[in-house]
Amino acid sequence: MTSQTFFFRQPDPVDLATIVAWTGAEAPAEADLGRPIDAVGPIADAGPRALAFLDNARYAGTLSATGAGACLVTRRFADKLPSTTVALVCAEPYRAFATVLSRFYPAAVRPMSVFGTVGRSPSALIHSDARLEADVTVDPGAVVGPGVEIGSGTVIGANAVIGPGVKIGRDCSIGPHATVVHSLIGNRVIVHAGVRLGQDGFGFAMGPGGHAKVAQIGRVIIQDDVEIGANTTIDRGSVRDTVIGEGTKIDNLVQIAHNVVIGRHCVIVSQTGISGSTTLGDYVATGGQAGITGHLHIGTGAQVGAQAGLISDVPAGQRWAGAPAQPVRDLFKQEAFIRRLVKRDKRDA
Repeated sequence: MTSQTFFFRQPDPVDLATIVAWTGAEAPAEADLGRPIDAVGPIADAGPRALAFLDNARYAGTLSATGAGACLVTRRFADKLPSTTVALVCAEPYRAFATVLSRFYPAAVRPMSVFGTVGRSPSALIHSDARLEADVTVDPGAVVGPGVEIGSGTVIGANAVIGPGVKIGRDCSIGPHATVVHSLIGNRVIVHAGVRLGQDGFGFAMGPGGHAKVAQIGRVIIQDDVEIGANTTIDRGSVRDTVIGEGTKIDNLVQIAHNVVIGRHCVIVSQTGISGSTTLGDYVATGGQAGITGHLHIGTGAQVGAQAGLISDVPAGQRWAGAPAQPVRDLFKQEAFIRRLVKRDKRDA
C-alpha cells in the first residue's frame, strides 16, 4: 500500500512540442514532437513517457542505457542518447528541468493549505483589526494579530502566529507553526514550517554583576522572492533592521542574528550561523555549518566553505574555507606542505 501512495497528482500529458516551448530547448528536426510526456525521472529509471536530464558529466555513461522518452542535455552529450530518446538540447538542463517540474507539479513549488482550507478556517483566530485581502487562506489554529496586513493569494499555515502590525505581501506561504513578529515581508516569499522571524536578538550588556538585557527595537525585513527553510531563525534588529535581500534562498536550521544584512540572491546552506551586524553582498554562498562571526563584511559573489570558521572580512568574489577560514588557495597550499612534511618524517623514521 505504501508504494502506491503519492502526494502529488499525476500531471496531465503534454507533447514534446510543449516541453520545447516551456524550456526553449532545441529538438532534432526528425523528432516526433507529438510524443506524450506525463512523468519525470532519473536517467536510469525514466520510462518512455518520462523526461530526464543530465547536468553532471559524471553520469554521462548512463545515457546510452536510458529508457526516457526525452532527455534535457547540453549539445556535448546529445549523441550519447539511444535512438529511442529524444535529445532536447539546452544550455542549462537542470534549470530547464526545474521549469518542467514546476509546470507538472505546481503544488510542490509553494506550500499550500495542509487542511484543504478555502478562505479562513472557522478555528483560526483573526483579530478584528487585521486586514486581509481577498483570496487569503488561513488554516485551522492560526493566530493573526491586530494591525496585520496580508496580501491576496497568501496562505497562513495551521497554528502559525502572525504578530501585531506584521505586513505580509501577496502570494506568500507561511508554514505551519511558524511565528512571524516585528517583520515586514514582501511578495512571493516562502516561509517553511517552524520558522521564527522577528524574535529578540541576543543582546546583553554583560558585566560581573549580571547581564542586563538590551531591548531589541528593530525589525526583520524580507524582500520579494525569498525562501526560508524549516526551523530557521532570523532575529529582529537591535536599533536597525535585519534585512534579507530579494531572491535569497535560506536552507533549514539556519541562525541569522540581529542587524545582519544579506544581499540579493544569496544562498545560505543548512546550519550556517551568522552573527550580529555582519553584512553579505549580493550572490554570496555559504556551505553547511559555516560559522560567521559578527561585524564582518562578505563581498559580492564570495563563497564560504562548509564548516568554515570565518573571523575576518572576505573580499568580493573570493572563496574561503577552513577554521579559521582563509582563501582556499592558501588553505590548499598549507595542506600540501603538511602532507610533504608527513611523508618526509615517515622516510626519516
